[in-house]
Amino acid sequence: MAAALMVQGTCSGAGKSQLVAGLARILSDEGLSVAPFKSQNMALNSFITEEGAEIGRAQALQAEAARLRPTADMNPVLLKAQGDRGCQVILGGKVHGNMTAREYYAFRDHVWPVITESYGRLSSEYDVILIEGAGSPAEINLSEQEVVNMRVARHANSPVLLVGDIERGGVFASFYGTHALLGSDAEYIKGYVVNKFRGDVDILTPGLDMIRQKTGVPVVGVLPWVGDLGLDEEDGLALPYGGMASRNTGHGAKTLKTTVLRLPYISNFTDLAPLQAEPDVELSFSVNAVEVENSDIVIIPGSKNTTLDMDFLNKSGLCQSIRRAARRGAEVVGICGGYQMLGRRIKDPLGVEGGPSDVEGIGLLDVETTLRGDKTTTQTEAATGLYGNTATLRGYEIHMGETTGDTGLMDFKRLHSGQTHKDGSQKGNVWGTYLHGLFDSDGFRSCMLNTLRKRKGMPIPDSPISYESIRQGNMDRWAAILKENLDMDFIRGLLRQ
Repeated sequence: MAAALMVQGTCSGAGKSQLVAGLARILSDEGLSVAPFKSQNMALNSFITEEGAEIGRAQALQAEAARLRPTADMNPVLLKAQGDRGCQVILGGKVHGNMTAREYYAFRDHVWPVITESYGRLSSEYDVILIEGAGSPAEINLSEQEVVNMRVARHANSPVLLVGDIERGGVFASFYGTHALLGSDAEYIKGYVVNKFRGDVDILTPGLDMIRQKTGVPVVGVLPWVGDLGLDEEDGLALPYGGMASRNTGHGAKTLKTTVLRLPYISNFTDLAPLQAEPDVELSFSVNAVEVENSDIVIIPGSKNTTLDMDFLNKSGLCQSIRRAARRGAEVVGICGGYQMLGRRIKDPLGVEGGPSDVEGIGLLDVETTLRGDKTTTQTEAATGLYGNTATLRGYEIHMGETTGDTGLMDFKRLHSGQTHKDGSQKGNVWGTYLHGLFDSDGFRSCMLNTLRKRKGMPIPDSPISYESIRQGNMDRWAAILKENLDMDFIRGLLRQ
């Protein structure tokens, strides 16, 4: 059986996912076979494995850090919020159904065997399992129902590192309060990690000593505030609702101003990370009409509830702004749910996303979408001549809709089934597709941006940047920061217990 180490947090967003990813890279570099595991994840950013299973994007990132192929066992339960309808419940990578919170808690006895079976398979195959918790383990109103924090620690007999976000304030109170509320489960907490600290660590020393005296648990690391690590975020909570410029080439330099619609149910916004890595792309997530109408590129991303997000665009007036941007010559791109919204109508006769509905789309593409009960989850290869591209694209599909009309922008091959079909639509400077991850292709991204750079009179780079090299460099940089600021000897000792 594998050694186990669990990372829990005093709150959501404390840094659990990225700490697991960094530790996975460190231990992998040391020659250990390491697998990530999160029994239950609630997130709208997801990933499709080679077998067509849907898991949380964070576990895919952690597997990549460990130099592994992601599998469904790494995240056996995925919950995707759907507004008033509660959550879509995904077990073992496949949709089980929609449930309210009350229904899901009543269902938990059926979930636990799925979790333990997945953990058992991983534990028999790898040297180390790095387990990620969710939210806080001290949600005492949920202690009898939870299947993701201390119940997992007990099952795996795993020591726990508790991470706190000092930038939010009250980190020592959070450590102390969590420890106090856990009762006998507090014995699993073996070390605290302070995350996102700015300033002189010596100032913290009295607090580090006092928290050990009060709880008997040492602080085994103080991690600096790093800013943008360039690693995938787990969910839309990481995105602001106002404009956020992600890159700036300097005063007076021309940029490709790119606005991504910050939809209420935005999902898989990790599609845009390769554009953020381009030095002359100024990217923001926004619902500001002025920003939309003055952009060079407008992107409507994926959505977990396309009809509600379409309703938001209609009621906010942003549909008109998107149309004005298109008439002005901006490149308007829709990915998955965004592709559906660019069409004429979105029909939901079965009530997949709520009650049965028939919603007017933006109308920039001559297509319409009908939502179906079956969910398409597959890795996909695509060929397209868009922007003069000749590279084969590779990405994945996650959708519950069928789009018909003026389609045929791309030739799809679904890798798991071998099925081929036409996808996507284009009308002038507006286009859309179901292919997530298409901007990861350096060749396609370069063709698109160079076309737009020429239009704007911007210089053309000598060669495209390698997004994969940037990702791996970011992971290595984060691992180096952890090695410098964590007591790795202490952590290795936990793995030997």
